[in-house]
This record gives sequence, structure tokens and C-alpha cells, in this order.
Amino acid sequence: MKQLLLGCALLVAFAAHADEAATCSASAGAYRTGVVVMGPKFSHGQFRKGVELSHTHLKMKSDQDGKVYDVAIDNVFASGFEPNQRTVPTSLSAIKVNDRVEACGQLYTDGGVGIHWVHTNCGKKPTPNKPDGWLKVISADGQPGQNIESNTQYCSVFK
Repeated sequence: MKQLLLGCALLVAFAAHADEAATCSASAGAYRTGVVVMGPKFSHGQFRKGVELSHTHLKMKSDQDGKVYDVAIDNVFASGFEPNQRTVPTSLSAIKVNDRVEACGQLYTDGGVGIHWVHTNCGKKPTPNKPDGWLKVISADGQPGQNIESNTQYCSVFK
């Protein structure tokens, strides 16, 4: 009976993964899941319309290819972002080493392997260069959480 329940749980997790990957593809993004191997670190950025476009970086070992990806996260789209704060936003600082995450965004190879644009595109038509991406923490049962990068409060900064 335990094997049957485990099998059902794995099937549900696989189906959720396939749905998330398909949704990411429809949003013009590349999909990666994996384990966090280096926790969030704050990185300063340039200013636009008086708001610092800082980033948070973490490292994730990908399930898809085993590579360690730099995940470049735009703080301005993070839940709980405060303009000009000089620390990782609370929603991102909750991510820890060994957490599982999923990212939908744009892959890059400039200076290593990475994924960025893991955030909303503020309602614009998604393209491979500007996907409608996201970053989610995956729970212990394999289900993705809420998009941490869906804050649209500062979309006007990019118009």
C-alpha cells in the first residue's frame, strides 16, 4: 500500500512539473527546477526613475542537466520589495540552501550558466528575450508555491 501511495504522489508531482514546464513554454520562457546550493545574495544595480534595480543571486543545481545555474532575480518584482533597500527582500531571503525551486525565464551563458528574467513582464506580450517568467519554491510534496516575482507595483519604472 505504501508503494502505491508513493507512486501516486510521484505521478502527481510529475504531472505538476509537466504543467509548469508547458506554462513556461507558453510564456516564451525556459524552465528549470533544482536544488539551491548557494543561498540568496544581494547585488546593487543601476537606478531608473529613482529606483535602484538591484538583484538577488542564488545558485541552483538543475534537475534538467545537472549544471549549477546562477539565478539572477530582479528585486523590484519581488513580493515585499521596498525601493532602495540594500538587502535581499524578505520573500527571497526565506529561500535557503537545499530548498527546491523552479524558475521560468531566459537562459544566458555570459560569464557562466544562468537564468534571468524570472519575473513578470508587466503584461507585455512574452517573447524569448522578455518572457513572462517566475520564481517559485517547491514544497516537500513537489507542488510549486506562489510566484515570488509577480509584484507589478513598479512596472511604470520600465515604461
